[in-house]
Amino acid sequence: MSIVAAFGIRSISKLMLGAIAVLVVSHQPVRAAELTPQDIALLDRLTWGVNASSAAHLREVGVERWLQEQLHPASSTLPDAARKQIEAMPDVHRFAFDIAVSFDQQAKSANQVADPEQRKAAQQVYQQAMSERARQAAARTVLRALYAPDQLRERLTWFWFNHFNVHQYKSNIRVLVGDYEDRAIRANALGRFRTLLAATLHHPAMLRYLDNSDNAAGHLNENYAREIMELHTMGVGSGYTQADVEALARILTGVGIDFKSEDPKLKPELQSQLVREGAFEFNPARHDYGDKTFLGHQIKGRGLVEVDEALDILCRHPATATHLSKQLATYFVSDNPPDGLVQRMAQTFQKTDGDIAAVMATLVHAPEFAATLKGGTKFKDPMHYVTSAVRLAYDNKVILNTLPIQNWLNRLSEGLFNHETPDGYSMLSAAWNGPGQMMLRFEIARAIGSGSAGLFKPNEPNAADQPAFPLVMNGLYFSNLRQTLSPTTLAALDQAVSPQDWNTLFLSSPEFMH
Repeated sequence: MSIVAAFGIRSISKLMLGAIAVLVVSHQPVRAAELTPQDIALLDRLTWGVNASSAAHLREVGVERWLQEQLHPASSTLPDAARKQIEAMPDVHRFAFDIAVSFDQQAKSANQVADPEQRKAAQQVYQQAMSERARQAAARTVLRALYAPDQLRERLTWFWFNHFNVHQYKSNIRVLVGDYEDRAIRANALGRFRTLLAATLHHPAMLRYLDNSDNAAGHLNENYAREIMELHTMGVGSGYTQADVEALARILTGVGIDFKSEDPKLKPELQSQLVREGAFEFNPARHDYGDKTFLGHQIKGRGLVEVDEALDILCRHPATATHLSKQLATYFVSDNPPDGLVQRMAQTFQKTDGDIAAVMATLVHAPEFAATLKGGTKFKDPMHYVTSAVRLAYDNKVILNTLPIQNWLNRLSEGLFNHETPDGYSMLSAAWNGPGQMMLRFEIARAIGSGSAGLFKPNEPNAADQPAFPLVMNGLYFSNLRQTLSPTTLAALDQAVSPQDWNTLFLSSPEFMH
């Protein structure tokens, strides 16, 4: 059956404009009557998609305890089948410095091959190895999104990576991006923003992506300084000037990357100022030691401590609190979040010195947030759509191959680590609800709803596709979800000619897109 025929042109248009954000999944019996539609919507909004396991746990512990578990997660224990896949990846426990050094050595060896054809082949092997490391990093992201119990942290990890975006195909970032997400972003996703900002600043992926490794006294590169102010902290139109950008760029001179084992040669009087932490390096010979005026503050030329002083100024600026609060509210609440909510979040940010968990607590307990759970129109971006569909279809049955999901995200124009510009992917519905996007989603819904879609065929030679079938229709649907669907959606589902067809129609419904 044609999806367009099933829902009709009017329904597709309706899908783009709004629908009920209430969905649930179940492979196992869940007493759905104990969960209100708002409870289910809460799960769907703060996780990568509600499923039987999350619904059962919420019913068991209650909303408030569940929220506290998410805001202050003790640990993140993945199912063994997911954990083993991650542990088998070669670089998962290695630091960025060691990873980059080994790949630099591989590149040098390839370039030194005398025979032109053999050299070309060796260089291709090197490029393929870097791409494979990026695919493995994306696989870790997908597995954690699907199965990590600390779902809010995973949602925020995606949010903050997008906020501090780097593009995998610049230089050697493909081999660094996994470490960047794991150690700089995920580890600080619910901590203090000041710590998160500093972690991204000290990571070689960011320094290479925004060219601060080229920023030196007498050869100023303003790229990173501008993006820190425009995107990472204060936001556009918040009152900073070009002179402030130049001052911050001067403050950041000497902050860069060094993958050499030996220290740089320095004058005796500068040697004590050298800082090396993994791949991060502050080289005092490249630093502008002149005094600076930054956002009205006088900063004496003293070396790396100037960077800490500048970050303190930025993180305590009211514009930063407002900008970040609006970004978070846009991601979790609506395309146009209420000003009152944003201001209360910003006040919490300032009172708690940028405690992200405290800001999120203000958001999730706000009446404006609760109101959107009763019929809001927060449209799922591709990452949320795909992961919620897989979580719905298979619950805690761990997939064995993430490549189909990675490919679906690429087709939907939201590939992991694949946004070229520093601004990250859009969080607004208009970026994702056009006709072309909808037709692709219908194709992906059919792939997920009709069978295992390659998700249970390990990505290795001669691997067998292990049997698995998506189960979407269940007791929870009949006792709880059916009442939330529109007459048009119910009529379309009633026309299904097989379980596969029914799954496809449900995953294509306006309600599931929100």
